[in-house]
Amino acid sequence: MEWPAVRPRDFRILLLDLPHGKSLKIGSPIPIMGIVNVTPDSFSDGGAHSTTAAAVEHAVSLEAQGAAILDIGGESTRPGAAPVAADVELSRVIPVIAALRDRVAAPISIDTMKARVAAAAIEAGASIVNDVWGFQHDREMARVVADTGAAAVLMHNRTSVDPRLDIIADMLGFLSRSIDIALAAGVGKARLSIDPGFGFGKTKEQNLELVRRLRELTALGCPILLGVSRKSTFRAVTGKQAPAERMAASIAAGVVGVINGAAILRVHDVDAHVDAMKVLHAIGSAPPVSGES
Repeated sequence: MEWPAVRPRDFRILLLDLPHGKSLKIGSPIPIMGIVNVTPDSFSDGGAHSTTAAAVEHAVSLEAQGAAILDIGGESTRPGAAPVAADVELSRVIPVIAALRDRVAAPISIDTMKARVAAAAIEAGASIVNDVWGFQHDREMARVVADTGAAAVLMHNRTSVDPRLDIIADMLGFLSRSIDIALAAGVGKARLSIDPGFGFGKTKEQNLELVRRLRELTALGCPILLGVSRKSTFRAVTGKQAPAERMAASIAAGVVGVINGAAILRVHDVDAHVDAMKVLHAIGSAPPVSGES
């Protein structure tokens, strides 16, 4: 692989005003989205933050570590996970979001594919909707985002794995449809980010390829959010069985993703990723030494 030079010009600065007086700066250092799973069956922490009190304190801790966004989820979206009813999801996330609304400066993201949950979450204090089906599971989701002025993350997903696919072409087609759905509902394109969906409906090889070819998704004209944290692909690559043991692998993939065009990283280990992005920023911002082109 030929590595491109990392320079400040690679990071376009965007300032986005969000509901509830929140804002988001996308630039360099790359902003980190901290994951807060309010679920009893989280693959990454085994449900350690499944109570309101634990989730709130975890979110506050992630902001203190440098998280620029707090992503609150009440339903496991890992492949094979049992679906959760909207009422159950609401009972998990709304108390957490309401408690965080005035306690944190970072914008709150709701990780859901249900429009009803998204609407209630935004009313409670969320400013971003993170939809793992890119507005293509619940078509009311686009209307909710448009009506509330929230931002949205549109993720690529598949119901099944097909090793024969050109996964980048599949993502470009899927995400183009998601963007069209959003625009047709009145969501401004400046409020959209896209997520290639690492680990969702893809083989190990396709997951690695999407990081390698991530820059091709910049053709869609939206910032790219990359979520590779602790994923099982790294178990296959490194042999590390426990998700918490995959932090180094996650950081390595995240750095490559940023070099290849990612504008936001969604992670569990916020402190370590914040440091990694500070170093990447310092390297990219350093003036050329004598003789360097």
